Amino acid sequence: MRRSTDDVAWFTEALLGYLDIRFYEPYSQVVDLSRGIAWPEWCVDGKMNIVHNCLDKYMGTEVEDRLALISEAEDGSVCKHTYRDLWRQVNQAANALRSLGIKKGDAVGIYMPMTCEISAAMLAIAKIGGIILPLFSGYGPGAIASRLADLRAKALFTADGFVRRGQVVNMKEVVDEAAEILPELEHIIILRQTDLSINRIPGRDHWWHEIVSTQADIAETEVTAAEDVLMVIYTSGTS
Repeated sequence: MRRSTDDVAWFTEALLGYLDIRFYEPYSQVVDLSRGIAWPEWCVDGKMNIVHNCLDKYMGTEVEDRLALISEAEDGSVCKHTYRDLWRQVNQAANALRSLGIKKGDAVGIYMPMTCEISAAMLAIAKIGGIILPLFSGYGPGAIASRLADLRAKALFTADGFVRRGQVVNMKEVVDEAAEILPELEHIIILRQTDLSINRIPGRDHWWHEIVSTQADIAETEVTAAEDVLMVIYTSGTS
C-alpha cells in the first residue's frame, strides 16, 4: 500500500501487467509528471486501442466462447453474447460508422436503452478511434443537444423507443427535436425496439438492421495513442 502511493509508476505498470493490457507500440515511460501532478501524461509514446484489450486479443482463444454479455428486457426477453458474438457485432457497427464517413477523432453520441446493442455501439466507436459520448436515456432534447453540440458530434446511436414500467417511451421524437438545432449531426442510427411510427429523414436516419447488421463482421481496429480521448462523460445532474 505504501509503495503504491510513493511510486505510482511502479504500481501502474504492475497493474497494466496484471490486467494484460497490450500495446501495439510500447510506452517509453509509464507516467510523465513534468508539468505537475495535476497534469500527468500516461504511457508516453504508447499506441493501443482498448477494444483490442476488451475483445480482439481473445479471438482464437478459449475465451471467445465464454459469455461476455447478458441483457434482460422489461418483458423478460434475454440477449446473450459470447466474446465472439460481441466482437462480430462491434465490427459490424464499426464498419457502419466508417461507411458513413465517421473517422478517428469524431464524436458519436449514444442515446439508447440498455440492450446488447448499446455495448456494441460503444465499443465500435472506440474501435474506429472515435470519442464516445454517452447520453442518459432520460434526457430531454435540450440536454441532448447541448452535449452533442459541445463535442460537435457527427453521429448518434439511438432507438425508436423503449418500454419503461409498461409504458412506451418515444426516444426518436426527443432526438428529432434536439437535431433541429444540431447542423453538424449528420447521421442517426436507430435500433428498432418498438412498434412506434417514427419520422425518418432520408440520408440522415438509418435503421440499425439495415446499416449495421448487413455489414461484414471483420473490421480493422484503429491504432490510437494511449492519451487520446476515449470518452467524454457529462453529469446527468444528480452528481
